[in-house]
Amino acid sequence: MGAAEARLFAEQGATVVLTDVQDELGHKVAAEIAASGGVAVYRRLNVSDESEWEETVGWVEAQYGRLDVVVNNAGIFSGRMGRLSDYTEQDWDRVIAVNATGVFLGTKVGARSMRRTVTSEVRGGSIINVSSVYGLVGAPGEGPYPASKGAVRSFTKAAAVQLAPDNIRVNSVHPGFIDTPQAASLMDDPVERAALVERTPIGRIGTSEDVAWGIVYLASDESTYMTGAEFIIDGGITAQ
Repeated sequence: MGAAEARLFAEQGATVVLTDVQDELGHKVAAEIAASGGVAVYRRLNVSDESEWEETVGWVEAQYGRLDVVVNNAGIFSGRMGRLSDYTEQDWDRVIAVNATGVFLGTKVGARSMRRTVTSEVRGGSIINVSSVYGLVGAPGEGPYPASKGAVRSFTKAAAVQLAPDNIRVNSVHPGFIDTPQAASLMDDPVERAALVERTPIGRIGTSEDVAWGIVYLASDESTYMTGAEFIIDGGITAQ
Protein backbone atom coordinates (compact mmCIF):
# COMPACT_ATOMS: atom_id res chain seq x y z
CA MET A 1 0.00 0.00 0.00
CA GLY A 2 2.84 2.38 0.77
CA ALA A 3 4.18 2.09 -2.77
CA ALA A 4 0.77 2.89 -4.27
CA GLU A 5 0.38 5.84 -1.92
CA ALA A 6 3.82 7.19 -2.80
CA ARG A 7 3.10 6.96 -6.53
CA LEU A 8 -0.24 8.74 -6.19
CA PHE A 9 1.18 11.50 -3.99
CA ALA A 10 3.90 12.09 -6.59
CA GLU A 11 1.33 12.17 -9.40
CA GLN A 12 -0.51 14.88 -7.46
CA GLY A 13 2.67 16.98 -7.28
CA ALA A 14 4.00 16.09 -3.83
CA THR A 15 7.67 15.63 -3.01
CA VAL A 16 7.74 12.13 -1.53
CA VAL A 17 10.17 10.64 0.97
CA LEU A 18 9.62 6.89 1.23
CA THR A 19 10.90 5.10 4.32
CA ASP A 20 11.16 1.43 5.19
CA VAL A 21 13.63 -1.24 6.24
CA GLN A 22 13.29 -2.98 2.85
CA ASP A 23 16.05 -1.01 1.16
CA GLU A 24 16.04 -2.69 -2.24
CA LEU A 25 12.28 -2.30 -2.63
CA GLY A 26 12.32 1.28 -1.34
CA HIS A 27 15.00 2.39 -3.78
CA LYS A 28 13.18 0.59 -6.61
CA VAL A 29 9.87 2.40 -5.98
CA ALA A 30 11.60 5.78 -5.62
CA ALA A 31 13.45 5.21 -8.91
CA GLU A 32 10.21 4.25 -10.68
CA ILE A 33 8.51 7.42 -9.45
CA ALA A 34 11.46 9.57 -10.57
CA ALA A 35 11.51 7.86 -13.96
CA SER A 36 7.84 8.73 -14.47
CA GLY A 37 8.49 12.41 -13.72
CA GLY A 38 7.76 12.54 -10.01
CA VAL A 39 10.00 13.59 -7.14
CA ALA A 40 10.81 10.81 -4.67
CA VAL A 41 13.71 9.59 -2.57
CA TYR A 42 14.10 6.63 -0.25
CA ARG A 43 15.61 6.61 3.24
CA ARG A 44 15.91 3.71 5.67
CA LEU A 45 13.80 4.09 8.83
CA ASN A 46 12.98 1.68 11.63
CA VAL A 47 9.69 3.23 12.77
CA SER A 48 10.04 1.86 16.31
CA ASP A 49 13.26 3.85 16.89
CA GLU A 50 12.75 7.49 17.95
CA SER A 51 16.30 8.51 17.09
CA GLU A 52 15.81 7.33 13.51
CA TRP A 53 12.60 9.34 13.27
CA GLU A 54 14.45 12.42 14.49
CA GLU A 55 17.23 11.88 11.99
CA THR A 56 14.83 11.31 9.09
CA VAL A 57 12.59 14.30 9.82
CA GLY A 58 15.65 16.48 10.38
CA TRP A 59 16.96 15.43 6.97
CA VAL A 60 13.60 16.30 5.36
CA GLU A 61 13.64 19.76 6.93
CA ALA A 62 17.22 20.38 5.82
CA GLN A 63 16.54 19.13 2.30
CA TYR A 64 13.10 20.57 1.61
CA GLY A 65 12.48 23.22 4.26
CA ARG A 66 9.41 21.76 5.88
CA LEU A 67 7.27 18.67 6.46
CA ASP A 68 3.60 18.91 5.47
CA VAL A 69 2.28 15.34 5.63
CA VAL A 70 3.17 12.17 7.54
CA VAL A 71 1.61 8.84 6.56
CA ASN A 72 2.23 6.27 9.29
CA ASN A 73 1.77 3.24 7.07
CA ALA A 74 4.22 0.64 8.42
CA GLY A 75 2.55 -2.50 9.69
CA ILE A 76 3.27 -6.17 10.34
CA PHE A 77 1.33 -9.27 11.34
CA SER A 78 2.35 -11.61 14.12
CA GLY A 79 3.18 -14.29 11.55
CA ARG A 80 0.81 -16.85 12.98
CA MET A 81 -2.90 -17.52 13.38
CA GLY A 82 -4.30 -19.15 16.48
CA ARG A 83 -5.88 -18.76 19.88
CA LEU A 84 -4.73 -16.02 22.23
CA SER A 85 -2.90 -18.62 24.30
CA ASP A 86 -0.75 -19.47 21.26
CA TYR A 87 0.92 -16.04 21.16
CA THR A 88 4.12 -15.29 23.02
CA GLU A 89 5.13 -12.07 24.72
CA GLN A 90 7.71 -11.66 21.94
CA ASP A 91 4.96 -11.88 19.30
CA TRP A 92 3.05 -9.16 21.13
CA ASP A 93 6.02 -6.84 21.64
CA ARG A 94 7.19 -7.08 18.02
CA VAL A 95 3.80 -6.19 16.53
CA ILE A 96 3.06 -3.42 19.04
CA ALA A 97 6.52 -1.88 18.45
CA VAL A 98 5.92 -1.41 14.73
CA ASN A 99 2.15 -0.95 14.48
CA ALA A 100 1.47 1.16 17.56
CA THR A 101 4.74 2.61 18.88
CA GLY A 102 5.78 3.47 15.33
CA VAL A 103 2.59 5.49 14.85
CA PHE A 104 3.12 7.29 18.17
CA LEU A 105 6.68 8.22 17.25
CA GLY A 106 5.81 9.30 13.72
CA THR A 107 3.02 11.50 15.03
CA LYS A 108 5.14 12.95 17.84
CA VAL A 109 8.20 13.79 15.75
CA GLY A 110 6.19 14.79 12.69
CA ALA A 111 3.97 17.20 14.64
CA ARG A 112 7.01 18.78 16.28
CA SER A 113 8.44 19.50 12.83
CA MET A 114 5.14 20.89 11.55
CA ARG A 115 4.95 23.29 14.49
CA ARG A 116 8.42 24.62 13.66
CA THR A 117 7.35 25.70 10.18
CA VAL A 118 4.13 27.49 11.11
CA THR A 119 3.97 30.90 9.38
CA SER A 120 1.21 33.13 8.08
CA GLU A 121 1.53 31.30 4.75
CA VAL A 122 2.23 27.77 5.97
CA ARG A 123 0.33 26.51 8.97
CA GLY A 124 -0.12 23.04 10.32
CA GLY A 125 -0.18 19.81 8.41
CA SER A 126 -1.82 16.42 8.09
CA ILE A 127 -0.92 13.15 9.82
CA ILE A 128 -2.58 9.99 8.54
CA ASN A 129 -2.36 6.83 10.63
CA VAL A 130 -3.15 3.54 8.91
CA SER A 131 -5.16 1.26 11.17
CA SER A 132 -7.42 -1.55 9.91
CA VAL A 133 -10.98 -2.79 10.07
CA TYR A 134 -9.52 -4.91 12.85
CA GLY A 135 -8.98 -1.69 14.77
CA LEU A 136 -12.78 -1.48 14.86
CA VAL A 137 -13.95 -5.09 15.19
CA GLY A 138 -12.49 -8.34 16.47
CA ALA A 139 -10.22 -10.49 14.33
CA PRO A 140 -10.55 -14.28 14.29
CA GLY A 141 -7.27 -16.05 14.90
CA GLU A 142 -5.25 -12.96 15.82
CA GLY A 143 -4.22 -11.25 19.04
CA PRO A 144 -1.45 -8.65 18.79
CA TYR A 145 -2.54 -7.27 15.41
CA PRO A 146 -6.06 -6.04 16.34
CA ALA A 147 -4.70 -4.75 19.65
CA SER A 148 -2.14 -2.64 17.81
CA LYS A 149 -4.67 -1.36 15.28
CA GLY A 150 -7.18 -0.51 18.00
CA ALA A 151 -4.43 1.46 19.70
CA VAL A 152 -3.85 3.41 16.48
CA ARG A 153 -7.55 4.31 16.32
CA SER A 154 -7.75 5.61 19.89
CA PHE A 155 -4.36 7.32 19.82
CA THR A 156 -5.33 9.13 16.62
CA LYS A 157 -8.34 10.69 18.35
CA ALA A 158 -6.23 11.82 21.32
CA ALA A 159 -3.60 13.31 19.00
CA ALA A 160 -6.26 15.03 16.90
CA VAL A 161 -7.69 16.83 19.94
CA GLN A 162 -4.29 17.84 21.26
CA LEU A 163 -2.90 19.03 17.91
CA ALA A 164 -6.00 20.83 16.62
CA PRO A 165 -4.92 24.21 18.08
CA ASP A 166 -1.81 23.97 15.87
CA ASN A 167 -4.04 23.23 12.85
CA ILE A 168 -2.41 19.82 12.58
CA ARG A 169 -5.01 17.29 11.55
CA VAL A 170 -4.73 13.62 12.55
CA ASN A 171 -6.99 10.96 11.04
CA SER A 172 -6.99 7.17 10.91
CA VAL A 173 -7.60 5.00 7.85
CA HIS A 174 -9.17 1.55 8.19
CA PRO A 175 -8.62 -0.69 5.15
CA GLY A 176 -10.49 -3.95 4.74
CA PHE A 177 -9.11 -6.96 2.88
CA ILE A 178 -6.51 -5.53 0.51
CA ASP A 179 -4.56 -7.50 -2.09
CA THR A 180 -0.95 -6.83 -1.11
CA PRO A 181 2.21 -8.95 -0.99
CA GLN A 182 1.98 -9.04 2.81
CA ALA A 183 -1.43 -10.71 2.52
CA ALA A 184 -0.30 -13.16 -0.16
CA SER A 185 -0.64 -16.18 2.14
CA LEU A 186 -4.39 -15.54 2.19
CA MET A 187 -4.94 -13.96 -1.23
CA ASP A 188 -3.09 -16.68 -3.16
CA ASP A 189 -5.24 -19.44 -1.64
CA PRO A 190 -8.42 -19.69 -3.78
CA VAL A 191 -10.51 -20.97 -0.87
CA GLU A 192 -9.32 -18.28 1.55
CA ARG A 193 -9.71 -15.56 -1.08
CA ALA A 194 -13.26 -16.65 -1.87
CA ALA A 195 -14.10 -16.57 1.84
CA LEU A 196 -12.79 -12.98 2.13
CA VAL A 197 -14.80 -11.91 -0.91
CA GLU A 198 -17.86 -13.53 0.63
CA ARG A 199 -17.38 -11.41 3.77
CA THR A 200 -17.14 -8.20 1.70
CA PRO A 201 -20.52 -6.79 0.63
CA ILE A 202 -19.11 -4.95 -2.38
CA GLY A 203 -18.03 -8.35 -3.74
CA ARG A 204 -14.31 -7.95 -4.35
CA ILE A 205 -10.97 -7.65 -2.62
CA GLY A 206 -9.67 -4.08 -2.30
CA THR A 207 -6.62 -2.73 -4.09
CA SER A 208 -3.79 -0.60 -2.76
CA GLU A 209 -5.03 2.21 -5.02
CA ASP A 210 -8.43 2.14 -3.29
CA VAL A 211 -6.68 2.99 -0.03
CA ALA A 212 -4.20 5.43 -1.58
CA TRP A 213 -6.94 7.72 -2.89
CA GLY A 214 -8.42 7.99 0.60
CA ILE A 215 -5.04 8.84 2.11
CA VAL A 216 -4.29 11.49 -0.50
CA TYR A 217 -7.70 13.04 0.21
CA LEU A 218 -6.91 13.26 3.93
CA ALA A 219 -3.59 14.94 3.09
CA SER A 220 -5.23 17.50 0.83
CA ASP A 221 -6.85 20.87 1.37
CA GLU A 222 -10.18 19.26 0.46
CA SER A 223 -10.30 17.63 3.91
CA THR A 224 -9.36 20.57 6.14
CA TYR A 225 -12.45 20.09 8.35
CA MET A 226 -11.62 16.44 9.11
CA THR A 227 -9.63 15.49 12.18
CA GLY A 228 -9.95 12.60 14.58
CA ALA A 229 -12.02 10.79 11.97
CA GLU A 230 -12.08 7.11 11.06
CA PHE A 231 -11.85 6.82 7.28
CA ILE A 232 -13.12 3.32 6.54
CA ILE A 233 -12.19 1.79 3.16
CA ASP A 234 -13.43 -1.76 3.55
CA GLY A 235 -16.03 -2.59 0.90
CA GLY A 236 -18.74 -2.64 3.55
CA ILE A 237 -17.25 -5.20 5.95
CA THR A 238 -17.91 -3.18 9.09
CA ALA A 239 -21.38 -2.12 7.92
CA GLN A 240 -22.67 -5.64 8.62
